[in-house]
Amino acid sequence: MPAQKPIARSQVSEMAPRAPQRPTAKKPVAAAKRNYRKEQSYDSQPHVKKKRVNRNLARRRAMRAGLVQKGDGKDVHHVNGNALKKNGATKVVAASKNRSYARTRTAGKRNPYA
Repeated sequence: MPAQKPIARSQVSEMAPRAPQRPTAKKPVAAAKRNYRKEQSYDSQPHVKKKRVNRNLARRRAMRAGLVQKGDGKDVHHVNGNALKKNGATKVVAASKNRSYARTRTAGKRNPYA
């Protein structure tokens, strides 16, 4: 058997197996097209109109009290979660805190009591 040449240090790193690379960010999934007719039929239902009226009323009351301003990034939150209560308790919170809940991997609420 012929004698092998000694390996230089710079070549050792090239021969060593590399660690697997982390997967790159997933490509965004194309959202389904919006059905505007279906949205309109939902938004025109009486109970949805009442909720919208009461949300707008709570916002106007908070504006009159000086708690919120147009474009301030705040929401008027219904403390009990019921927008149908006309005189229910409300408080001003950041819009990012009021829009949704923390979710699990299967899109369920992380805290079912929130």
